[in-house]
Amino acid sequence: MSGTRVWVNGRLTRVDEPSVTALDHGVTVGDGAFETAKVAGGRVFAATRHLRRLDRTMLGLGLPAADHSYLVQGISAVLQAGQPIEFGRLRYSVTGGPGPLGSDRDDSRLTYIVTCAEQPRPPASAAVAVVPWTRNERSPVAGLKTTSYAENVVALAYAKQRGAIEALFPNTRGELCEGTGTNVFVVRDGVISTPPLDSGCLAGVTRALTIEWCREDGLEVREEAMPVEVLREADEVFITSSTKDVLAVHAVDDRLLAPGPVTKRAADVFARLSAQRLDP
Repeated sequence: MSGTRVWVNGRLTRVDEPSVTALDHGVTVGDGAFETAKVAGGRVFAATRHLRRLDRTMLGLGLPAADHSYLVQGISAVLQAGQPIEFGRLRYSVTGGPGPLGSDRDDSRLTYIVTCAEQPRPPASAAVAVVPWTRNERSPVAGLKTTSYAENVVALAYAKQRGAIEALFPNTRGELCEGTGTNVFVVRDGVISTPPLDSGCLAGVTRALTIEWCREDGLEVREEAMPVEVLREADEVFITSSTKDVLAVHAVDDRLLAPGPVTKRAADVFARLSAQRLDP
């Protein structure tokens, strides 16, 4: 956590300084929303899209709308609290605020937390593992970026025990869904496919931009339901996230793949356009 900058409810704090009440609903029951965005050259990428997705999550949770101007104040504070961050992660969370010990809510003021830190750049490619658990595409929080991430913690630990850096979930229908913090794409016969949002996957900001920009560049991209077994036959596989951009997959469980030309083109398109368009 060294070098992490923290802002809570209007003020910068130390990482080890108590700043959130023990009864905050984000602590007791994971009642909150969050966003993770890439920081490059001291600037936040796709800031507007992340705020819009936060709005969707807050609405889906039944929480009041977050105050964008207040969040921007916190974001500016952490970015300016030290030397410009060349490459890193911005994370902001908005919780239901102080509440009871159970799942009921009080009419409390929201809690705002903004953090930022440098981090290593992603590797050239990734190994992923398919986990034996499913995403519930019929869950009331399916597709929402909530602070209830214990399921992802368990799945990612499973993957890392097997030498992978990401875990991939099927949904309850046996369809390919998503990773713990990524969206997944496969390439077959030169065509890129990714699970649709009704699979239960998160509407990733990088996912959406990858679809838009690859199509803009002339690549065919389909959003379609696919059995999870597609990972055993796809010509290429890649994952996307805010800090990984477009990342080639070189292994799915015990299946080795060579990062291919379509993935490289998608990654090149994303790198070029994201450098040109800071807030697309």
